Amino acid sequence: MAAPRPAGRTSGVLGVLAAALALGVAELTAALVGRPEAGPLLAVGSAVIDLSPAWLKDFAVRTFGTADKPVLLLTLAAATVAGSAAVGTAASRRPRSAIAALAGLAALAGAAALSRPRAGPIHVLPAAVGAAGSTFALLYGRRPPRLRREGRITLGDLARHGRREGCSTLGDLARHGRPVPRTAPAADRRTLLTRGAVLLGAAVLTGGTGRAITSARQASADGRALVLPPPADPARPLPPGVGARVPGLGPFTTPNDSFYRVDTALIVPRVPHQEWTLRIHGLVDRPVELDLADVLARPLTERDITLTCVSNEVGGPYAGNARWLGVDLAALLREAGIQAGADQVLSRSADGWSASTALDAVLDGRDALLAVAMNGAPLPPAHGFPARMIVPGLYGYVSATKWVTDLKLTRFADERAYWTRRGWAERAPIKTASRIEVPKPFAEVPAGPVAVAGTAWAQHRGIAAVEVRVDDGPWLRAGLAASGGPDTWRQWRMTWQATPGRHRLQVRATDAGGDVQTAERVPPIPAGATGRHTVLVTVT
Repeated sequence: MAAPRPAGRTSGVLGVLAAALALGVAELTAALVGRPEAGPLLAVGSAVIDLSPAWLKDFAVRTFGTADKPVLLLTLAAATVAGSAAVGTAASRRPRSAIAALAGLAALAGAAALSRPRAGPIHVLPAAVGAAGSTFALLYGRRPPRLRREGRITLGDLARHGRREGCSTLGDLARHGRPVPRTAPAADRRTLLTRGAVLLGAAVLTGGTGRAITSARQASADGRALVLPPPADPARPLPPGVGARVPGLGPFTTPNDSFYRVDTALIVPRVPHQEWTLRIHGLVDRPVELDLADVLARPLTERDITLTCVSNEVGGPYAGNARWLGVDLAALLREAGIQAGADQVLSRSADGWSASTALDAVLDGRDALLAVAMNGAPLPPAHGFPARMIVPGLYGYVSATKWVTDLKLTRFADERAYWTRRGWAERAPIKTASRIEVPKPFAEVPAGPVAVAGTAWAQHRGIAAVEVRVDDGPWLRAGLAASGGPDTWRQWRMTWQATPGRHRLQVRATDAGGDVQTAERVPPIPAGATGRHTVLVTVT
């Protein structure tokens, strides 16, 4: 008896093609209505991020770093392929159940889109159109080939037709009363290949067109053409020797394209600067609304400030230093008339993310900014264009809201922000930290004098000393580069007379208040990691 045709595999491929068409037409629809975030993959991915507990978010950042979002999207895409293959296979036997499953998936994607901040009925449209596209693809792919009037019918043709019709014998087939198709197997395969190519082409065309439309709109929403006024209060020139100048050690000022990015946005929000506004309200006497022209017309302050992410592990990469230009944030709030009882600035971004900043940290005289530029250029979209908050000395999740559109004066007792609702600390001052950048972990170095260098930070306090020890030996004072100010990190270096063998290098910093970096290792949750960075090296 001949082996059965691989109908299951064919149906599974049809399911995958149906999913590809669904995503393509959904992407195009989302682009046409100007809501790229409502595309099914992005909407579901954003909902997954919002629903994930703090420990899972911390694991993702620790494990995948800045690739956490691509990993999430790839995981969702893989799940989509597996699920659509199962739906396609089911469609060969239970087409109604398969279509019901597609409707359920569309409803899930629509609900995820509606869960996004400021979502409306239009956000459901991409999922609905995608469901219609996948249903069409399944029905089109399963439609029987057109019957041919010529051709010889073999017993194999009859047997295959009988299996499709549920007949076990030729007599059953005759009693079944169905006409026998006069098509050759090769013609069936050609029809399937042609339809598969049509579906794949339609998926690529619609998805590519949607991506092109979105990209064109996003390009028009950046600030490359924006002309910035000079600062009324410029930053002091950086002193000579602010960089330690050791091969392998990063620069004192982090270039924009190298600056770390950790946030919850699967796609970078693009806010046309002509449409951007900032609202200041809540416990204030005079609510204020500003556009970007209003902001740029005010006296601008320029400062060098180091930012650090609370997710940074000991010795981790999520710290960067830049020269920021912006408006005095404390002055903006005071102009609105801060009412008694307010102790929190609840800020919101264009994509709905929120941060809670202690009001006293904004008003205590530090250089808190509503920043519009970074290292002499308008903020890159990935770093908050048109405007973001910068509050020195606090971890980013309570101080550095990007794409900021709303500042509400309120109380910690009344409202909580995105990460504080998930168990992170309400007030999160940056802890004294240091890291060894040269030599790299597990490096092999020659015996003799070896440069050991790195960076230390204690924003809003400053770094007074850095010490290094080898194995369990005494702490040795490292030389400090010149200081860029108490709100910036500080580079350091020392020369180690290395002897052959394996060695452990450890670093600790002391801030300007005399507090020594603790040796106690704690994870980032809920208020930032502590411990001393250690690297192992081999001396040859």
